[in-house]
Amino acid sequence: MSASFDYFIVFAEMRTGSNFLETNLNAFEGVICHGEAFNPHFIGYPNSDAILGVTQDMREADPSALIARIRSEPGALGGFRYFHDHDPRILDEALADPRCAKIILTRNPLDSYVSWKIAKATGQWKLTNVKRRKEALAQFDGAEFSRHVEALQDFQITLLNRLQKTGQTAFYIAYEDLQSVEVMNGLVKWLGVSARLEALDDSLKRQNPAPVVSKVENPKVMLEALAGLDRFNLSRTPNFEPRRGPAVPGYVAGAVAPLLYLPIKGGPEAEVTAWMAGLDHVAPEGLISKMNQKQLRQWKRGKRGFRSFTVLRHPAARVHSTFCRRILPKGGSSYGNIRETLRRQFKLPLPKNGPDESYSKADHREAFSQFLTFLQANLAGQTSVRVDAEWASQVQALTGFNELGSPDLILREDELSEALPALARKLGRPTPGVLERTAVDRPYSLDEIWDPELEKQISSVYQRDYLMFGFSSWRA
Repeated sequence: MSASFDYFIVFAEMRTGSNFLETNLNAFEGVICHGEAFNPHFIGYPNSDAILGVTQDMREADPSALIARIRSEPGALGGFRYFHDHDPRILDEALADPRCAKIILTRNPLDSYVSWKIAKATGQWKLTNVKRRKEALAQFDGAEFSRHVEALQDFQITLLNRLQKTGQTAFYIAYEDLQSVEVMNGLVKWLGVSARLEALDDSLKRQNPAPVVSKVENPKVMLEALAGLDRFNLSRTPNFEPRRGPAVPGYVAGAVAPLLYLPIKGGPEAEVTAWMAGLDHVAPEGLISKMNQKQLRQWKRGKRGFRSFTVLRHPAARVHSTFCRRILPKGGSSYGNIRETLRRQFKLPLPKNGPDESYSKADHREAFSQFLTFLQANLAGQTSVRVDAEWASQVQALTGFNELGSPDLILREDELSEALPALARKLGRPTPGVLERTAVDRPYSLDEIWDPELEKQISSVYQRDYLMFGFSSWRA
């Protein structure tokens, strides 16, 4: 056991070399890393049942108990890997504890993104024999990459600020450092462990050693997307200067009209964006989006007199729409990993392969009701599953806008058919187009399953939204 620390946590992300780092940490006598101990979809490793006798169900009920078990492991300094979307309930505990050693592993986000895309395409997440290496080219998606970078930035800033505020320091290690036995020995020396390695474990091989441009199927698209980003910001650690709010790339600005839309996820984004595109006589792709803070400021300076707005959706309509799009179906735009975790861990009665003809209204109501039960715990920080922007409270979303300025107008979805044309006329557009109707949820609408008991559940989950914005019952 180390005299300096009781346990350690490796902050990393997918495709940053964390498997290689763990393998070499476990090669040191007196060090044991237990994999992704707080991954919401499994415990430790995909085929593992428990860590030190703590099962996934036990961890879900009391995550601190697993930390206690790891830190009390006799004869060794124990630890685990933690990614930004792992169980948020243990993050505060670990960050506040000076007896927890913080190791922060970083990699150029472009490299990790491309590696992740190739691994998804090939199904090969580890390589121990180069003869079995599978090859594929990554399909670069600019919007997806932007979200990837924003998530990493946000988490890095969280780590940096919390360590600063508690007077702690971390051991930073870059992907390129992983091949240095001297760096690895320096890491365990910092941990307070006396063991040293003569050479690194070479059982894991680097899967895609070629230059990043040659690993992408559409390099022109990638280069165009990267041109809109601060290239230095892609690899700066630990704080990814300049710091940016996570919502900015989702803002939508008029190509001509001085309008700025700040979407709240789970709202009528597609309908509002289509209306704005019609106002400027362009396709929705012709509007300005995926901006960083610098580009947003430049747009604002060039659009004196601009107006910004956001749109609130009734909590009942919003959460039901999210359930129908992200949780109920399989494949497409659904959240596959979360869906399977809700089925397996939280026993949501979701059809295994998505709804079919046998899926009834009663089935739909029951599944939706149990999803609301899950959200009650999720929004209270009592589950290992992330609080997704699509079902986070709208109060929280508006709070997030404040960093760069609140919107001028907060509109309601049921008022848009009048409010948006009126706004356009104020900006000198006398004949604004008609807003498209919001698509009906499938396979059943909220009206088909609504009852007072469901309303009670929804208003309990989103009590802050109902209170702060004065929402009445869905069928008031």
